Amino acid sequence: MRELTAGLPRSYEVEVRGRIKFRVGRIVYLAFSRDETRMGFAFPKEEREAALETYPDTFLRPRPSDMRYQWLVVRLEAIDRDELRELVFDAWRMVVPKTLASLSDEELGQRTLEAGAADPPDVPDGRRRSGMAG
Repeated sequence: MRELTAGLPRSYEVEVRGRIKFRVGRIVYLAFSRDETRMGFAFPKEEREAALETYPDTFLRPRPSDMRYQWLVVRLEAIDRDELRELVFDAWRMVVPKTLASLSDEELGQRTLEAGAADPPDVPDGRRRSGMAG
């Protein structure tokens, strides 16, 4: 996961109560379950029911307290790397300015490749991003 998010502008990783989350500013666009088998992600609320009905073995309804948000949960074992990449990039696009959101998947993929060779960037509170492999 970290290699997918490494080159995404304004994205950074945090740990909150034992859970890994990825943010842009203060907005969370990816969050993992404690056992890292499920990932919540930014997803259009108006498309959530269709995704749940179409792919019931892949997607899960967010917990009741998260239903008000644009959020969906995926079973990570049910998707491949390309599908994961698409979910990550689309979730990130939902929380960044339009000029960044307009970057193509190819441009974002290139940025992640380039970022993999660079040092981790600073996060807003001045700490360094985790160097853990993903």
